[in-house]
Amino acid sequence: MSRRQRTFAAAVLTTVIAALTNVGTRASGQDIYPAAAVANKDLSAALATARSAHKRLILDFGGNWCADCHVLDYYFHDSVNAPLLDANFILVHINIGRLNENLDIADRYHIPLNKGVPALAILGEDGELLFSQRTGQFEAMRTMQSSAVTDFLVHWRGRR
Repeated sequence: MSRRQRTFAAAVLTTVIAALTNVGTRASGQDIYPAAAVANKDLSAALATARSAHKRLILDFGGNWCADCHVLDYYFHDSVNAPLLDANFILVHINIGRLNENLDIADRYHIPLNKGVPALAILGEDGELLFSQRTGQFEAMRTMQSSAVTDFLVHWRGRR
């Protein structure tokens, strides 16, 4: 392994450790995904809010057991991404249990859960599907940087 590869590997490892440490601190025992039974109610309420606030929705499919889901949530709420998220989106966490809950919602928004979680769908303010992650782009979030989330949010924020 070259010096450059070792340096890169060390940087990635440091980022992952920092993110996972902060995830634990941020969550402090708190689940990020609500009970699976409330997903349809949460989605309906978020759609109403999105219409009135003229914001897009991010549907975040995952589970509280998923380390990558916690890293993504941490990145969503870091100092760079939180203002982008708050200004442009309503975030809805959809609990998929152990890949056995809310499968109808995942199907409705073309989320192939077999590709991994977290998986995101973007809806317009009127509920129309604008994008769904169909290839597991964020399923290895623990190896990614916060800037990947920033790029995603900037790309999908729409025009205000």
